[in-house]
Amino acid sequence: MSQIIELENEAVRLRSEGRTDAEIETLLKILELDETFARAHLALAVAYGKVGNFAASVAHGERACQVEPNDAFNFTALSVTYQRAYAGTNDHSYIRKAEDAKDLAQRVRAATR
Repeated sequence: MSQIIELENEAVRLRSEGRTDAEIETLLKILELDETFARAHLALAVAYGKVGNFAASVAHGERACQVEPNDAFNFTALSVTYQRAYAGTNDHSYIRKAEDAKDLAQRVRAATR
């Protein structure tokens, strides 16, 4: 796990330097070690969105929710990912998906109280 945390710290540094392509490469290395590391999927959703790869962005946002379905934050982040995908593609199907993810976040939050 320490190797994953080291790579995650490296990805954060690369993000702060604006080196999105290198950040993506580093996050993908994390997933090679542990495909279920949800924070890497969430970070990839953001990073792929920055470079306009909305299909990959959405896929990683959705995967984070599959890996950790009891974390309301993941569904909130997925809703934002869908909103950004809509803004980047003008694909109206993302609007409904964003609303559904927001609703799921609220349901998960209510279930864990």
